[in-house]
Amino acid sequence: MFPREELRTARLVLRQLRAEDVDDVCAYAADDESARWIPTLASPYRRQDARRWIEDDVPAVWASGGAQFAVSERGSGRVVGGIGLHHVSWESRVAEIGYLIGRAARGQGYATEAVAAVATWAFGHGIARLELMTDPANTVSQRVALAAGFTREGVRRSAGRARDGSRTDHVAWARLPDDPPGRSPRQLPDLPPGGRTDGIVRLRPWGTGDLPALVALETDPDVVRWSLRGEPPTPEQVAARVRAAPAEWLAGMHARCVILDAATGEVAGSVAVWVESPATRLGNLGYALGPGHRGRGLATRAVTLLARWAFEEAGLERVHAGAAVANTGSRRVLERAGFRYEGVLRSYLPHAVGRQDVALYSLLPTDRVPDVDG
Repeated sequence: MFPREELRTARLVLRQLRAEDVDDVCAYAADDESARWIPTLASPYRRQDARRWIEDDVPAVWASGGAQFAVSERGSGRVVGGIGLHHVSWESRVAEIGYLIGRAARGQGYATEAVAAVATWAFGHGIARLELMTDPANTVSQRVALAAGFTREGVRRSAGRARDGSRTDHVAWARLPDDPPGRSPRQLPDLPPGGRTDGIVRLRPWGTGDLPALVALETDPDVVRWSLRGEPPTPEQVAARVRAAPAEWLAGMHARCVILDAATGEVAGSVAVWVESPATRLGNLGYALGPGHRGRGLATRAVTLLARWAFEEAGLERVHAGAAVANTGSRRVLERAGFRYEGVLRSYLPHAVGRQDVALYSLLPTDRVPDVDG
């Protein structure tokens, strides 16, 4: 059993909930964002729910071998959230950590501070593995996991249940007592605020607002002609990729960016880099430009910007790209971006009309890259 102790950090006091905290609990628990990610949270959340949490549910957590703390600010004493250990197995010495910070206190790093403190405390009381589960779309919580030193281990398919009763996946994270202190390293860092630009094009991560433009791009006949499938994706398939893109960026799998015309802000295309092998620092780059934006050098600029970022910020040491042998337009883009032709990969990619030969190009950090501003 965990002892009922009070934990202090630089800005927070993690303590037992008290009867007088009912209004603060209501304040941090009664918002749509909390209800979105915690399907067991009452919605709408009322004072009677807060009282039941304080008087019944929290004592039950402690009695079952878990732990539950109020997250309060040192200065004001205001309770801004909660954090606890659940699904504790003392036989295996494994526990799962969960947390909630209310809307009024978000964006200040409180969740990271509280998670790090409780993790250290749990390890000090015999826990040998601490797990954390996040919804695949909850990238805010995934950033907390990374900042608190947790390692992403994979996706547990259909491991949770949504508010409407449907099944949901969980992204699984874990931290061990001997993991290095501090933030977990990321293979793919964030782009600068506002994206990366050379003044003509601007790259920024895919967002849900880009869905109509991306559907139009990926169903354009010329894009489909040279795509892997050779047939247009459904809007639902594109939407699924858009939803997954932020978490996959955080996971270090790939960075998907829209190509924006810097003058108009219009989505001109898409460019992405995939990390093929973190150990050997290899990446693969792909791109597509929509009709009406071709022939202006925008693809070359976008490829150059993302390739330079992959070397300078993501630490890759080789980026390669392929184009169907007959796709002369795409091959010219790579050549103008400084990629070197290496040869033909015979029958390399499947396609609707049969396997395609692919012209292979590569770029190294030491290769001359066209001069664009970051």
